[in-house]
Amino acid sequence: MINIAKLRDKHAIVSLGNYQPVLQSILDFDYMIGRKRSSLVAIVTAGIHNQKLFFGTREILIPCAQDIKELKDLEIPPPDLFLNLNSGRRAKDSTKEFIEAFPKVLGGHIFAENVPEQHAIYLYQKFHDKHFIAGPSGVGLMLPGHLKLGAVGGTDWRQLVASKLYASGSVAVLSASGGMINELIRMVANGGNGCSFALTLGGDRFPITSPGEALLAAEADPQTKVILYYGELGGYDEYDIIELVKAGRVKKPIIAYIAGNVGEAFARPVQFGHAKALAARPPESASAKRRALKKAGVKVADSIASLADFVEALRGDILPKMPQRDPQQLSSRQPGLITTTISDEKEVYEFVGKSLEDWEKNHSLVEMIVAGLLGRPAHSKLLVQCSESIFKLALDHGPNVSGAVNTIVTARAGRDMVSSLSAGLLTIGPRYGGAGNDAARIWFDAVQSGMDAKELVESYAKNKRYILGIGHKKYNLSQPDPRVTRLLEFVKDLPERPYTDFAKAVVAITSSKKSNLILNFDGAFAAVLLDILQQSEKLKPREIAQLIDSEFFNAYFVIPRAVGFISHFLDQKRLDEGLFRLPDSQVTVIPTQKTD
Repeated sequence: MINIAKLRDKHAIVSLGNYQPVLQSILDFDYMIGRKRSSLVAIVTAGIHNQKLFFGTREILIPCAQDIKELKDLEIPPPDLFLNLNSGRRAKDSTKEFIEAFPKVLGGHIFAENVPEQHAIYLYQKFHDKHFIAGPSGVGLMLPGHLKLGAVGGTDWRQLVASKLYASGSVAVLSASGGMINELIRMVANGGNGCSFALTLGGDRFPITSPGEALLAAEADPQTKVILYYGELGGYDEYDIIELVKAGRVKKPIIAYIAGNVGEAFARPVQFGHAKALAARPPESASAKRRALKKAGVKVADSIASLADFVEALRGDILPKMPQRDPQQLSSRQPGLITTTISDEKEVYEFVGKSLEDWEKNHSLVEMIVAGLLGRPAHSKLLVQCSESIFKLALDHGPNVSGAVNTIVTARAGRDMVSSLSAGLLTIGPRYGGAGNDAARIWFDAVQSGMDAKELVESYAKNKRYILGIGHKKYNLSQPDPRVTRLLEFVKDLPERPYTDFAKAVVAITSSKKSNLILNFDGAFAAVLLDILQQSEKLKPREIAQLIDSEFFNAYFVIPRAVGFISHFLDQKRLDEGLFRLPDSQVTVIPTQKTD
């Protein structure tokens, strides 16, 4: 059963699905009632990491998870409520998975139409005792001045203002129709009153929260003085309401309207818009329900106009004329063309949350670079120290490599610094300098999936693929790479180092076949950084996966090597050797074979 009074203090909503107009309306409501932050704390949706929405005139990012499992890794407040915006075919499974993952959640709302009746019954039987679920086929739950769960009340801030949903009143509005509930809310506001809460029950044959349960919730709510109920032809829910009234379980005044008299003009029962809106038997007709409700003492309107008159006569407490925050400023907001969390120049120049002066006085350049790569300052000194070593060890590996050659040749052709640097950087890829990110992906995927080293080596051998991060032309078992030896020292004191241990296990297999198939610089720094990010920086697997997807590990080669390329450019300008041209002896020409 819904405890309305308890819900007024619960504000952490997770949306299962991403429908921006509905979600934006929740933030607009939060802003107008004076809340300091959004009640929407996360969205479960595929394809994006964050959803940009307005909180007032300021754009904010709502974190997104690909699925419920990933949602549990997000650093968000414990969810109180869910809003399920998924399709009808996915509504049951996603609701079930969410409640089982967060068993302390109070409940939520299912927006979708066409939810199979068996699915609705399943959710009722499994969760009804401990969790309320409104819908399916509704627009949500509104607690004016406290909570907006769904599209209820409107998706435009002007609708929220016009219906005075920024302040609580005394009329509970309950409707089988999602399309009508906003009209009823506005009717209450125009009549000089306000809503204590408004709930769409949904027009399906088996709403998970029944009209009777909703009336009992209104009866138990100390703020509700009058109940406004909108029903339709079809079904027997109104007869359950009559029994509650007769038994004295609902004592508060009820104003009701039952839509669908037109259905009685047809010779045979006609199916109207909702699944339940079919009067197959005489007691299911609108007129029969109206008569029965009147007989039980319910005030029943015979038309929408007379319903408005009944509501007009209520006249409740005087509500504030305006929200706590002026909503008019929302009319002029425009989304930014660029979103950034890295820097700002509006007052002072800032970089990752600190002024440039602060960085210059109190932090090293490497700390600043790492903060830029992570999007936040590093939590551990170990990451900064290891990053500094990687940058130093990767800065230059001689003039013979692809990037240095391209930089030198371009500089000698008389081009400028940016052109020469770009020529060098454009050579970075899977065969030269770009293997660090790919190696990180290999180690990460293998460890996360539980694969063992032998299985990985055999898989790559079978598919005739190289294991990036393994193998070196110069170093081998008898002559180890001193850079790798140095990097491995950074993780020796970590309590766990699953990625480095896995890389070593792979090397134990590959080097037994060929002595130079050892852990190279790319594979080493990828494994070491993975362990530090997980152990010292406490990053969740989803966060590390995002770093890999965004080529975070390649930055550890590009940044220092850019300095090396610039050094080669400046060196060539000092030497001024002129245009570079390969001598004929360095070019092998193979004549084209003539065909008869």
